[in-house]
Amino acid sequence: MCGRFAMDKSTDDLIEEFVAVGGDFRDWRPGWNIRPTDPVAVVLESMKDGPEPTRRLEVARWSLTPGWSKTLKMKVPTFNARSEGITEKASFTASIRSKRALIPAAGYYEWQTDPVTKKKTPFYLRAPDGQSMAFAGIYSWWKDRALADDDPALWTLTTTILTADSVRTLDHIHDRNPVPLPRELWDDWLDPRIEGTQDFVDAAVAAAIPVAESLEIMELAAVTDEEPVALG
Repeated sequence: MCGRFAMDKSTDDLIEEFVAVGGDFRDWRPGWNIRPTDPVAVVLESMKDGPEPTRRLEVARWSLTPGWSKTLKMKVPTFNARSEGITEKASFTASIRSKRALIPAAGYYEWQTDPVTKKKTPFYLRAPDGQSMAFAGIYSWWKDRALADDDPALWTLTTTILTADSVRTLDHIHDRNPVPLPRELWDDWLDPRIEGTQDFVDAAVAAAIPVAESLEIMELAAVTDEEPVALG
């Protein structure tokens, strides 16, 4: 799973790296301890401006709410989405079809639980050489029907991060990991003209395995809002 992650780059850096048009980022700041429901930067492609997709960097609430939900907060956590069988899950099926996103990250945190003492040891996992990761995600726009149609808070962009069975190099820490897509897959993952079938998702998860296996692991004393420093 992925319940905390870090993103240390500015909006301008992300727009340049992902070759995107920027949205409204007044409510977003980079951070070293991003939590579920926090605002996060997401990359998506939209067809609303013409016949070709426009790639955008937007800010979203990290916890997906499908359009049919009556409330923004779901009864069960939706900041992660299991990739297995995702096309059959009511909360995610509409989004995986054509509303896929990349969630840029510098790294993410995981806690290893000792089976005997139950002590939890935090770890920080990051790409080599300080490269950015791009987690596979999906998004959904949620409409607050209690508000007037001209209210600027009428629509909320929400997102979730896909997870898969942990790769062999990380399974000693946790049995799940987020899906960090290789760069050569970014374009297809974002393209809303490509239907997100289960086979498509499974192929993306398989392509992400070498990226996940290459992650550097840092043991930490604690997770804070500051840049992580390896224990010892």
